[in-house]
Amino acid sequence: MTGLRLDAPRSGWAIAADVVVVGSGVAGLTAALRCAASGRKTVIVTKARLDAGSTRWAQGGIAAALGEGDTPGQHLDDTLVAGAGLCDEEAVRTLVTEGPDAVRRLIGAGARFDTSAETGEIALTREGGHHRRRIAHAGGDATGAEISRALVAAVREAGIETVENALVLDLLKDAGGHAAGVSLHVMGEGRHDGVGAVHAPAVVLATGGMGQVFSATTNPPVSTGDGVALALRAGAEVSDLEFVQFHPTVLYLGPGSEGQQPLVSEAVRGEGAYLVDAGGERFMAGQHELAELAPRDIVAKGIMRRMREQGADHMYLDARHFGARMWSERFPTILAACRAHGIDPVTEPVPVAPAAHYASGGVRTDLAGRTTVPGLYACGEVACTGVHGANRLASNSLLEGLVFAERIAADIACTPARVPVPAEPGDPAGTRTVLLPPAEARYAIQRTMTAGAGVLRSAESLARAARELAALAPDEAGDSAGKPAEPGVETWEAANLHLVAGVLVAAALRRTETRGCHWREDRPGRDDATWRRHLIVALRPTAEGSELVVRTTDSTAFPPVLGRGAQ
Repeated sequence: MTGLRLDAPRSGWAIAADVVVVGSGVAGLTAALRCAASGRKTVIVTKARLDAGSTRWAQGGIAAALGEGDTPGQHLDDTLVAGAGLCDEEAVRTLVTEGPDAVRRLIGAGARFDTSAETGEIALTREGGHHRRRIAHAGGDATGAEISRALVAAVREAGIETVENALVLDLLKDAGGHAAGVSLHVMGEGRHDGVGAVHAPAVVLATGGMGQVFSATTNPPVSTGDGVALALRAGAEVSDLEFVQFHPTVLYLGPGSEGQQPLVSEAVRGEGAYLVDAGGERFMAGQHELAELAPRDIVAKGIMRRMREQGADHMYLDARHFGARMWSERFPTILAACRAHGIDPVTEPVPVAPAAHYASGGVRTDLAGRTTVPGLYACGEVACTGVHGANRLASNSLLEGLVFAERIAADIACTPARVPVPAEPGDPAGTRTVLLPPAEARYAIQRTMTAGAGVLRSAESLARAARELAALAPDEAGDSAGKPAEPGVETWEAANLHLVAGVLVAAALRRTETRGCHWREDRPGRDDATWRRHLIVALRPTAEGSELVVRTTDSTAFPPVLGRGAQ
C-alpha cells in the first residue's frame, strides 16, 4: 500500500490550476500572490473566509532588523538562543537576512505599520528574547489584522480564484507519486458544494497550527492540524512536533475554561509590564537576565513554578503604571478584551496563565519550502523549516511566513510546468481508508493532551496520554458504542487531531530531556550529547492499519528532503 486517506465521498466537482495554496494567513496569501505574479494559475483554498486566517490574531508584530544599529547577525543570535540549541542555523540566517526586504515588500503591497511621530520611521518595540527594538507593529496591537487586510486586498485586486469555507481532506498524487492537487469539502452552498478537488502539480500547505489539540489555546477553532495530518497521510515527514510553545500570558478566564482564549501580547511586557503573584511580588527578576522579557519557554516555566509553589491557578501581569492613555493607544485590542471579561488593566493587574500557542514543529521542509513528497510545499506554522528549533522567538512567525512563502513561489516559478493526472485518493490501487473517530472524540483528545502533554510532562503522564489516545482510535466495529462515525467536518477534524496528538506524544516520549518548550519533569536537564538533534516522524501504512516510524537526525541541520523518506 502506498498511502492513507480519510473516509470521504468521491469528488463531485473539480478545478484545474497550476498551483493550489491551502490557507489564507500571511504565508498562504504571500505564496499565492507571488505564484500568480509569475504567471501560474493559482487557486486559494481556505477553511473559513479569506480574511479569517490565524494571521489576523497576531497582536505583537513582525520581527526584522530594520532599526538603526540592528543587524541580521544580532537577530540571528537572539533566534539561536531562543531555539535552545536546536535551530538549523542556515535556515535562521536565511530568515534574518532576507527578512528586512520581505517586510519592505509587504509595505509595498499596502501594509501600514505604526510610525514614530518624531521621525516618521517605523516604530519598533521589544518582545521576549530580543536584545533590540526590532518589532514592527500596526494599530498598536493589531498587526496581524493589518497584514491580513493588506494581503487580502491585494489578492482580490489580482483576481486570484478562491474557494472559501473549505476543509482540505487529502493530497492527490499522480502515478509517479508527485503531488497532483487536493481533495476538499466545501461547507455550505455556493459555486462549489460538498466534496470536490483542485487539480494542480504544485500544492502549498499554509494551513496554520494545531492549537485545538489542547483544551485551552490562543488558536482559533479552525486550527485542528489539518495540514500536518494531510502531509502525514500522504507519506511526508514531520519534525519537532513535541515543541509546542505555550504562551506565558493568556488571559485567565477561570477554572475549566476551554477553547480559544484571549492573548495578552508579549509586547505588553516589552513596554514595561511585569509579572507578579497574588502578593504583588515579582518572581521573574533574578531567574533570567531579561526577567519578564526572557524567551517564552523560560517565562512560562517561571509562571508554572510559582503557581505550583503557591497552589495557584494563575499569576498576574501588572501594567497599571501605563496609564489609561497608553493602554488605549498602544494596546486597544487587549484593553477591550480584558474589559469584555470584567477586568480593567488600567486599575488592576491582569490574571494570566500559559496556554497552547504555537507549534515550532510541523511538516519538514528545505529552504525552498519543499517537503519529502515531490510537488508538496509547506510554509508558515504548518511547516518545520528549522528556524524555531525548540522554542520560537517572539514575532518571528509572521516573518517566517513571508520569507519562506516567497522562496516557495520562486521555486515554483523556475520549475517546468506539469500537467497533473491525479489518481482519486479513494482508488483501490494501494490506498487505505482511515476510519473516523466520533465527533465528540475531539474533546476527549483535548482533555487527554492538556493533562498529559501540556506545559509539564513526564514519562508517566505521556504514557497515560498515549494509552488514552489509543483507546480513542476507531476500529472496524466503529466507536465505543459500536456505531460507525459518519464522514463529515467534525469527524474529519477529530481524525486530524487524533493523528497529530499521537505524533506529538510519541515524540515527547522519545525526547528524554528538557529543552525549550518541551519540559520533562522527570528529565529536567538538557542533554546536548544525545538530543541536540531533531526527531523525524513519518506515518506508514501496514496491513493492519498504520504505524509511526521515528528516526533522529545526525545534527541540528536537516538532511535533504528529496529522496530521503523515513525507512
